[in-house]
Amino acid sequence: MDKRNRLDENPFSYQLNKNESVFIYHQGRQVKILKGKEAKKFIDHINNAHDEKAEQLIMAKITGNFKRGNERNH
Repeated sequence: MDKRNRLDENPFSYQLNKNESVFIYHQGRQVKILKGKEAKKFIDHINNAHDEKAEQLIMAKITGNFKRGNERNH
């Protein structure tokens, strides 16, 4: 749940690599790489997301620390 509405700004993005690795970015900086089963599970969740905010929440949760509010603005 995005209590402070920080995900409205779409800070997260992802890139699917040709070897099926997933690179997750926060404000343009790479913060996580997913491979194998973890990457496939992530893609399944993204494909089943009902809107862009749901996708942002999935990426925030998978990166871990970003859901605690300790992210820095650079």
